[in-house]
Amino acid sequence: MVHSRGHRTVLLPLSETRPRTSALPLVSTHPDALGQWYGGAAFSGTGPSDAEAHRALTAIDKPVYVVGSEEGPRFACDGTAVLGDIDAESGAKPLIGYAPPLPIERLGDPAFAQSYGARYPYMTGSMANGIASVELVVAATQAGLVASYGAAGQTLDAVAPALDRLEARLGPGKACINLIHSPAEPAIEQGLVDLFLARGVRRVEASAYLALTAPAVQYRVSGAYRAVNGTVGSHHRLIAKASRVEVARQWLTPAPQKLLDNLVAQGRLTADQAMLGRELPMADDLTAEADSGGHTDNRPALTLAPIFIALRDRLQSEMPRGQRTRIGLAGGIATPASVAAAFSLGAAYVVTGTVNQACVESGTSPLVREMLSEASQADTAMAPAADMFEMGVKLQVLKRGTLFAMRANRLWEIYRTHPGLDALSSNARASLEKDLFRAPLNTIWDETASFFHTRNPELVERAQTDPKLKMGLVFRWYLGLSSRWANDGESARQADFQVWCGPAMGAFNEWATNSPLASPSNRAVGTVARTLLEGAAVILRAQAITRRGVPVPESCLHPAPFAVTAAPAGAALD
Repeated sequence: MVHSRGHRTVLLPLSETRPRTSALPLVSTHPDALGQWYGGAAFSGTGPSDAEAHRALTAIDKPVYVVGSEEGPRFACDGTAVLGDIDAESGAKPLIGYAPPLPIERLGDPAFAQSYGARYPYMTGSMANGIASVELVVAATQAGLVASYGAAGQTLDAVAPALDRLEARLGPGKACINLIHSPAEPAIEQGLVDLFLARGVRRVEASAYLALTAPAVQYRVSGAYRAVNGTVGSHHRLIAKASRVEVARQWLTPAPQKLLDNLVAQGRLTADQAMLGRELPMADDLTAEADSGGHTDNRPALTLAPIFIALRDRLQSEMPRGQRTRIGLAGGIATPASVAAAFSLGAAYVVTGTVNQACVESGTSPLVREMLSEASQADTAMAPAADMFEMGVKLQVLKRGTLFAMRANRLWEIYRTHPGLDALSSNARASLEKDLFRAPLNTIWDETASFFHTRNPELVERAQTDPKLKMGLVFRWYLGLSSRWANDGESARQADFQVWCGPAMGAFNEWATNSPLASPSNRAVGTVARTLLEGAAVILRAQAITRRGVPVPESCLHPAPFAVTAAPAGAALD
């Protein structure tokens, strides 16, 4: 039998409930009764109301009792409830519905937040080029979230000072930094890992990987240790993102022996570290990345998360509990309903991206934030990715207010059908120089060669004798700068803005209509996270009540943005 008093619910044997006399047999006072409720404050008003239900369901730190009355179901957060048949007694009323307290710290898997020194199972993802800025990471961390800095697309000279600022604001080793797969420039990926190891970075979010690489394995396994309980862990925590089962599998299992052996031969791992690596899953946490902004396979969240969870359970069924990888969900997380759905699917945590780009702390421009605030769910398109252009990889971008998607796809078609720039017709060349590059292609090549001379000189040498490669590098000039024009807010280049955006942005805007969050100036990352999480908790509690056949207000099943309690300044950091 369950006995609930105040905010606590404990199991009690029948003998420890109110004493039963022979004159008062066990009774059921309502055909749908779970038990009985008594001892609470008298109900105000003459009958049930939506306001009464709303107050009870939104008080997420308190239990909800639905009590049968002659007027209809009444909602309360106080009193005492006993589940199961009990002795009839004066003043007791039938309990016909119940939902326990659901503070947002208890959503998902609380171990996710605890392991990163946060309060909530909510992560802000690492949008590249510093869009997930130092300011955003600091604000999100201080609001109790896990946050990752957007190092992708930046040089080591830009990442290093960002690490200085993060360390000064959050403390050594507290910030999570993005490590992105760089198949076209592997030296960049290795350079980032070398920087992370030299600077004591202990948290990395790995994204856009098609397969495991030596730098990713080196980072993870170089921190390996054996705990006192015999399990193998790593001081270098790794949160991976994937949208395909074949990629997810690699993060859920130890690194291949060949990669470990090669790293030992290169002196990047010790033999002892490599031995521990054979027992260490590559990721502490794996985010199932559904349809999202930027790099995406447009996977549906409803099928992706359960598949990853089942894969994890199958692959790690014989691993000690301490080594099991948690599964989170990203892509489309932008409303309380989507957050509630993610946790109902079994996600340990949720990750947001596009909605954070529209927040005041992001590293993009006010002009882009305004553009994002006007986007609908249909205002996105797929376009070639600058970092994997030659491979045909695409990413999801905003198409409202910009021609980037159309122009970038045109470049891909030209690249696919021509052996080099010299094969372009005079009309095609003139059109590109006028509309996209706004300069002669020879000038663009000179700028491109100058850029890669310091970043990857070998690439420039190869391009001098490979017309196709040279064309690809020139086209990447446009693709690379288009995101920087957006971040810098160069209004003269608005038609070429590359703004990473998924349909979640439109869902958020629709949800925020006629609320303070409709304005970009009111979108602080901590406020957005808290109102999404609190709304999700309300939905989950309301659904528990409706499953008892008790109607609840629409405002609880589909909560609009509401005032959130200010997040505590400075979440606990491990």
